[in-house]
Amino acid sequence: MNYKIMAYYKRNIDAKLLEWKDSVRRKPLLIRGARQVGKSTAVRQLGKEFKYFVEVNLESQPSIKQLFTKDIDVHRTCEAISATMGIPFVAGETLLFIDEIQVSQEAIMYLRYFKEDYPELHVIAAGSLLEFALEELPSFGVGRIRSLYMYPFSFDEFLLAQGLDTTVVFKRKATSTSPLPEAVHNMLVEQLKSFYLVGGMPAAVTEWIESKSYIECTHIHNDILDTYQDDFSKYKSRVSPALLRKVLRSVALQAGSKFVFRQVADDIHSSVIKDALHLLALAGLIKPVTHSDGNGVPLGAEENSSYTKYLFLDLGLMQTMLGTPAANILLSSDVDFVNKGAASEMFAGLELVKNHDCFQKAEMYYWQNMSRGTNAEIDYLVTRNGVVLPIEVKASTRGSMQSLWLFMRKKGLHNAIRTSLENFGEFEYADNEVHDAVRHVDIVPLYALSNL
Repeated sequence: MNYKIMAYYKRNIDAKLLEWKDSVRRKPLLIRGARQVGKSTAVRQLGKEFKYFVEVNLESQPSIKQLFTKDIDVHRTCEAISATMGIPFVAGETLLFIDEIQVSQEAIMYLRYFKEDYPELHVIAAGSLLEFALEELPSFGVGRIRSLYMYPFSFDEFLLAQGLDTTVVFKRKATSTSPLPEAVHNMLVEQLKSFYLVGGMPAAVTEWIESKSYIECTHIHNDILDTYQDDFSKYKSRVSPALLRKVLRSVALQAGSKFVFRQVADDIHSSVIKDALHLLALAGLIKPVTHSDGNGVPLGAEENSSYTKYLFLDLGLMQTMLGTPAANILLSSDVDFVNKGAASEMFAGLELVKNHDCFQKAEMYYWQNMSRGTNAEIDYLVTRNGVVLPIEVKASTRGSMQSLWLFMRKKGLHNAIRTSLENFGEFEYADNEVHDAVRHVDIVPLYALSNL
């Protein structure tokens, strides 16, 4: 796929990369994320901060790949790369960027030795199907390499790309006791509707800014989906590309619900589907959200992987895959908009992932009442100050909050978040079933989940 050179729009990780550049305790950096989320572009932008920038691609430059031998000699290899590229390696002034590093296990192993033998050199690596290689090297460089996780544009990044910096700053100052003016709130809701269709893939965001055409964005989405599906043959031989396509589509169709294997196909064994889900997660195309009992921290200590929902990498890609007409979102009322399929629950989960600490892998959890004959569910569980914080995605009218009250009562919690198309606000609920128990709920608009 040949894209025109895209304008660079600021990303959240830019500041983190600059901090890494100036850190005296710097380690080689490994940027992890799905194909086409902007990894290489962000590193090239950082490269402008250096006197010398050396970019090598081990997939398209096999002669460079051969320089990473089993007999590891970091300085000799850097001298050879420098001679080949005609760019000097000067400690503190040169950034070495090794792209598509997943094609060479030797190059991945080299990273740990950069820390030990050449710590003064700035080194960043990235790869589009990197997790497959790392799975086979479970101890490739623990303690000597730092991972940075990158995702498609967040909603804030989408606004910043359109030059709405002032709006983002103003939004971030809003609180439950100091909501936004209605004019700003309404503008952000309209922007959110556009984001539901455009999504956060850099190529689609660029197309939207340049053409304001949902149709053109859809064409970009289809190109990206084709690229992902072309990759399926590179995954592993035990799962067919046809099944991977079917499972990926089923994830989109089952978004917001516990994933049911038999909805993929009646004649395929669940273990094969489980393999496919694992491979799609390794490629970064889906993200598991696992049931947790939610009794305390860490949430992962009480997870039950038999109950798992999945997030699709990008909401725009998902809407295009499902053929969602733009009018269904753009012309809907606020309540219908939030309730449109599982798009809002998907958006909320992706925002929580994108605004997580980029140096830690985001683990996602939800809660489901396991008692027979009940269907109470909390969309997301996060932790704040060592306490479990439930997050419910709701429509713009208050509606029933029975699942939330039940969960808070069972777990002895007093604070929760409701996210919707409402403006910022708060309310309290006196739980008559527990003496003197008051439950406090902060209302955070969907477009402001980054405020958390």
